[in-house]
Amino acid sequence: MQSFISDTLLDIIKTSKSFENAVFILPSQRAKVFVKQACKEHLTVGFLPEIITIEQLIQQISEIEKADTIYLLFQFYEVYKSIEKNPDSFDVFASWAFTVLQDFNEIDQHLVDSKDIFVYIRDIERLKKWSVKGTFSETDLIKNHHHFLEKLYQYYEAFYEFLINKSIGYQGMLYRESCKKIDQFAAKNQHKKYFFIGFNALNKVEEFIFKKMLESNNAAIYWDIDEEFLHSNHQAGNFMRKYKSTWKYFEKSPFKSPVNYFSSEKNIQIIGASKSITQQKYVAEILENLPNLNNTALVLADETLLPIALNSLPKNVNGINITMGYPLKDVPASQLFLAIFQLFLSQEKLQKTVTNQFYYKDSFRVLKHPFLGKFIENNDLFFKKVIHENRLFLSQKELESLLKFQSNEAKKVILDLFQPFSTIAQFIETILSLIFFLKEEANTLEKEYLFRFYTIFTQLKSLHQKFSFFNDLKVFVQFFKQLIATENLSFQGEPLQGLQLMGMLETRVLDFETIILASANEGILPANKQQTSFIPFDVKITFGLPTYKEKDAIFSYHFFRLLQRAKNVFILYNTEQDHFGSGEKSRFITQLEMMKKDISHKIISPKVISKPIKLKEIHKNTAIQNRIIEMAKNGISPSTITSFLYNPIQFYKQKVLKIKEFSEVEETIAHNTLGTVVHETLDELYRPFIGNYLKSTDIIEMEKKAKDLVIAKFSKHFMNGNITTGKNRLIFEVANRFVSNFLSKEKELLEDEQNQLKIIATEQNLAIEIEMEGFEFPVKIHGNVDRIDELNGVLRIIDYKTGKVVKGNLKASDFEKLREEKFHKAIQVLMYAFLFTKSTSFDFSKPLEAGIYSFKNLKEGFLQVDFAEKYKSPETLISEEKLDNFLAILKVYIKEMFNPEVPFLEPSDLRY
Repeated sequence: MQSFISDTLLDIIKTSKSFENAVFILPSQRAKVFVKQACKEHLTVGFLPEIITIEQLIQQISEIEKADTIYLLFQFYEVYKSIEKNPDSFDVFASWAFTVLQDFNEIDQHLVDSKDIFVYIRDIERLKKWSVKGTFSETDLIKNHHHFLEKLYQYYEAFYEFLINKSIGYQGMLYRESCKKIDQFAAKNQHKKYFFIGFNALNKVEEFIFKKMLESNNAAIYWDIDEEFLHSNHQAGNFMRKYKSTWKYFEKSPFKSPVNYFSSEKNIQIIGASKSITQQKYVAEILENLPNLNNTALVLADETLLPIALNSLPKNVNGINITMGYPLKDVPASQLFLAIFQLFLSQEKLQKTVTNQFYYKDSFRVLKHPFLGKFIENNDLFFKKVIHENRLFLSQKELESLLKFQSNEAKKVILDLFQPFSTIAQFIETILSLIFFLKEEANTLEKEYLFRFYTIFTQLKSLHQKFSFFNDLKVFVQFFKQLIATENLSFQGEPLQGLQLMGMLETRVLDFETIILASANEGILPANKQQTSFIPFDVKITFGLPTYKEKDAIFSYHFFRLLQRAKNVFILYNTEQDHFGSGEKSRFITQLEMMKKDISHKIISPKVISKPIKLKEIHKNTAIQNRIIEMAKNGISPSTITSFLYNPIQFYKQKVLKIKEFSEVEETIAHNTLGTVVHETLDELYRPFIGNYLKSTDIIEMEKKAKDLVIAKFSKHFMNGNITTGKNRLIFEVANRFVSNFLSKEKELLEDEQNQLKIIATEQNLAIEIEMEGFEFPVKIHGNVDRIDELNGVLRIIDYKTGKVVKGNLKASDFEKLREEKFHKAIQVLMYAFLFTKSTSFDFSKPLEAGIYSFKNLKEGFLQVDFAEKYKSPETLISEEKLDNFLAILKVYIKEMFNPEVPFLEPSDLRY
């Protein structure tokens, strides 16, 4: 394959005896390496030409040094403050200043009269404000916006003058200044021959300079375009057709050098894939099947997919050259610094600055980070202790006493991160000390990360010392996030060997035999129409500034130029729609399909192997049987039985294996904590009255104590928790309301003097042993009854529930149906009734009921177990015969639990 660079070089060699005074100007930095390689291949002896990019040429002509964006932003703020009486704070300024600098840059690159355009924008806004009545109501926001647009030209003029005096500038400014000095530059360099190679869409300044240098007869220009696009009305050739027809130079000189490669036979495959990961996995399959990757390029239209692409590369990719930088925000080290910042941001937000305490999650995030975790010996014990003691906030002193460090140096550096700071400069010094410490133990890759952040923090330190714009940490963090979002970590590689991985713009001037282009979707290729600019669309058109239309033509050129010389082309696009409507393949693919007929299409999807859902099944070996026998001797509770019936696998994990749920710091009061608080409060209120008949006055006394008791119980069970604000305050009020509403119900009951209520027991633990047929040992059953009382001669076994229970949950007309989850509440209260009657040798000549008070359904009152058939009157009295029938069913459940032939089997109808 003959590349554009080789073709161009061979043509130049024909007319040039020596390259000693030749200067090659290229559109991108990457192309320089390939031009040098081509020179080595085609030149036998002599000097290499000077090879520079267009930006370097502009800097030479303008004699102004290009400043980086961050430095320009700080200088711009200095100028802005000198103009405004009430300037925005730096963080607010930074949110719009980047866009303004971008607009200044575009205006200068296209030689637009700055005064004309800003006055034009100002006048448009004034017209919008104009009213026949002479009055126009506007909010402060609109007033500020109008004021801002009125001042834009003043900002531009002052900033431009400020930079000129310092001989530095942004790119557009260098371009504008170079127009003023081009004649002087051309005269000084008449002995040199300039070759402009591979350009397409030129801005006004580039057009002006190119024409000037071509007219001086010491320059030549080579265009990389196929005749298919130049001699048609195709969008890809828009700019070159315009230059060919309007530049006087081409009236006398030939237009170099259209080719005719696009129409040649090519292997083109257009592949639709669902989502980005499927695309990248298929790219790996393509690469795996290629015999040689030396002349292969993987082009990512969506550059954010670089991490996925790198993680998906197959094993046969030994050499790779990556021109795109790895986003700094995705580097592990960035998460450490953001976590450190969050320590103090949360501290300020949660008002813990005075006590210098830190939110436990923020502390965990810092201490668990791989960069720091390796220096702490007892990290796991520390986390467990904090969770056990439910510490929501940790001080530096507590961290010092709880943590065990590998060395005194590690202790000092890590604890310094939790040290309060008085200035941003001091905070930056702490971060720099951390970086110096970490680099000693870091591997090669980690050192690269740390060095990049060292340069960033050093730059921020020097800028802060000079300008002092970071008033607080919040401003500093916001700026840091903006900075790392735009910064990249460069890769080192061999640019001429192996797979070339690049973005769309890096492909300029370069040619490859095999092209794999991923993410060729509308909104990506070309990019969407959204513009970040303060200059309205119609104003841009009026003043000849580029809009999305010109950008579409640029992407069209890059896309079709890339395919000109390629022999194998794989174009992948996402077929799935997301919330923003992507999923439509790029218009360039549709155009390609109309131009080339020998295209193969395919839609790919991951191979999904459907397997029948196999329910979990655990057979009872000797160890499991021994553990169940141990449980039988220690006692089986109602919750154990219902857990077994609901999900035997869960029962196996929790009761047999004793696997506990992962404990965490309880920030928000948990449901079980709420239940415990309500149960213990009612127990303490009713315990003094055991054996006595209650009066309404007793309930009034309880109401006076209730709230204090609820607070005391929360202090006990919600250690170190705050119940005065937020969700916890609401849950506290709910608990308080549960108790007060229940007491109101009780008081209402007792205000009728005919009702006699006697408290027999509260929170009573009952236990009995039952003989099981075929068992060599008795089975112990135990349970804790919330309350036993006697109302008007009827003995009641009562269970409190803070959740919602309805009458239907306590239907026991058919004991065979108790296995169903909705009747498990009935099993619990019937077990309590059975335990009570057996442990007290209850006389069944007395009436007995068992049921539930549901605090979320108190209007229903006491919900009894109902033995009546459907549509019949309630039958709530418990007889000895009914309990015997229940015991028979209970024994069936226990036998099933113990039977070695019946495995623990996961139910197929589980809701969760």
